[in-house]
Amino acid sequence: MELRTAVSPRDVKTYDTKRLREEFLIQDLFCADQIKLVYSHIDRIITGAATPVNEELKLTAGDELRAEYFLQRRELGLINIGGDGVVVVDGKEYSVIHKDGMYIGMGAKEISFKSVNPEAPAKFYLNSAPAHKAYPTVLIKREGTPEDGVVIIKDENKVHLGCLEESNDRVINKYILPGQVESCQLVMGMTALNPGSVWNTMPCHTHDRRMEVYLYFDMPENAFVMHYMGEPTETRHIVMRNEEAVICPSWSIHAGSGSQAYTFIWGMVGENQEFTDMDAVKNTELM
Repeated sequence: MELRTAVSPRDVKTYDTKRLREEFLIQDLFCADQIKLVYSHIDRIITGAATPVNEELKLTAGDELRAEYFLQRRELGLINIGGDGVVVVDGKEYSVIHKDGMYIGMGAKEISFKSVNPEAPAKFYLNSAPAHKAYPTVLIKREGTPEDGVVIIKDENKVHLGCLEESNDRVINKYILPGQVESCQLVMGMTALNPGSVWNTMPCHTHDRRMEVYLYFDMPENAFVMHYMGEPTETRHIVMRNEEAVICPSWSIHAGSGSQAYTFIWGMVGENQEFTDMDAVKNTELM
């Protein structure tokens, strides 16, 4: 598990491109038959990926957590951006297909990941946060019929925002949030830009009460996203490629513009779970 320390906005003003990428960019997440994890001191979020191809991968606590098992004091959210996969939680198997997700509550002891077809392996993107209460483990599907242990994303949590005229026509799918999938602090979802749109989270905002991590994907090899961060009057950018993640401190804006349309997963951890709790920044205030 890689460790990243917290950073001050005053220090970030002095960072060059190399230092910005070292502190905030997360690369090489999806490695065959490996679980890759990055532990950030910012709200203690863990960002990672499990990419089972020929092996079943088991999630362990490692020395960094000083825990008997990974979710002894944590909760976990995941979304599969690859082929069909299986997540096993304390002996129970969950079939997690492309772009479906899961919430796994504190106290689950044995968690493992498998692919249905090694030729089209699953790619499980993971966000984990400290937890104080055990909430039910559920499979989260975009479509279907609700049943025991399965939650279907509600229509009101499939939100259309923006417009093509402003190059930000997009659909926000909210996976983990109060009223749909209960958690201690983790909020998680996925936003897909429609063809012809390239801007996400614009007009931008900050939210002092929680941090955020973005994973950009669904991009061809030659595409990129210019991810913008920093205080509104001290913005910086990081060039990001397919299946790369970026850590966004609570004091920082988090927005992007791509060379073409793309999809991104957002995960938030911190003081407040209210999706609308944000401090808007006018376009005229950005510098």
